[in-house]
Amino acid sequence: MTADELKDLLKAVKYPGFSRDIVSFGLIKDIDIDDHRTQVRLIMATDNQDVVRDLVQEIEGVIDGVDGLAPADIIVERPQGAGQASSAPGHVAREAGRGPRRVPGVDRLIAVASAKGGVGKSTVAANLASALARRGLSVGLLDADIYGPSIPTMFGVAADERMKSDSSGKLIPLERDGIRIVSMGFFVGEGAPLIWRGPMLTKALTQFLYDVDWGRLDYLVLDLPPGTGDVQMTLTMQTALDGGVIVTTPQEVALADVERGIKMFQQAQVPVLGVVENMSYHVCSCCGDRTYVFGEGGGARMAAGHEVPFLGEIPLVREVREAGDSGRPVVASAADDDPVVAAFGAVADRVTSAVPAREVGHA
Repeated sequence: MTADELKDLLKAVKYPGFSRDIVSFGLIKDIDIDDHRTQVRLIMATDNQDVVRDLVQEIEGVIDGVDGLAPADIIVERPQGAGQASSAPGHVAREAGRGPRRVPGVDRLIAVASAKGGVGKSTVAANLASALARRGLSVGLLDADIYGPSIPTMFGVAADERMKSDSSGKLIPLERDGIRIVSMGFFVGEGAPLIWRGPMLTKALTQFLYDVDWGRLDYLVLDLPPGTGDVQMTLTMQTALDGGVIVTTPQEVALADVERGIKMFQQAQVPVLGVVENMSYHVCSCCGDRTYVFGEGGGARMAAGHEVPFLGEIPLVREVREAGDSGRPVVASAADDDPVVAAFGAVADRVTSAVPAREVGHA
């Protein structure tokens, strides 16, 4: 059997928790077959020993199932530099050209994710970006929710408004309230379905990151698609993220999925900045009393259970929906003393405390 033939067989080995195989993820560095051993070298982007053990056992099972192959010799390498190969996983280097890539000109890249749809992830991403911009920071927002891009609506981008290119061919983001915005919604017609497979989506989102003239940014907020599928996994493994924010709602059905989102970031060696609980409570317009419609304290308990920070509660109020529908997020349009503005501001402050920008206030 040749190395290429064995590599094809190893496509049957899925990365734990995902539908995609280890070959398409690029984890196979090298295969060497001789009469004495069948050596497979892996590049791993996780320190999770359970993940490494499971993958090694599955690879050994594939090799043992092929008649005539010598015993398996699985090596997991640390990609930071020479001489660091070992049988234990290593942290992938985060400098340009080695392992996950940084986005040129961006000081901090923050991903906002949810393990399920319908929890208001894009609302949180849009208002988090607005809260950061309101603090005098240079901010970009990439709408990577390719199946349901809602950022154009939230920022009032007209259906016929399109991005332009500069002389070098790089795309120029649109700008609203000081935030530089890129979205798949700028490239497809309003209401048009996007029927693409994983590799096409990944390529498009990679272009949005690296073929866009973002300028100099303190923060680029990445609004991921809901779930923990191939697109999310590829982006978190191949892009040098400085942190991930998980959005949930208080219902048990939403909280049950939070663990998958946390594990997605942890497996890709991305720091989990914390959990935001959206639609936490309703505030009565008459008396101001809080009603915990969907339950109370679930997000905080879930964060504590996984030993990650709890970033805050966002109230369920009409103005959040109305502001998004009207084309200007509530944080960009309401007064400083508005409770919702204060809630998102508190989340933004905790994010900047966890990953402070290296340079503040540059244009």
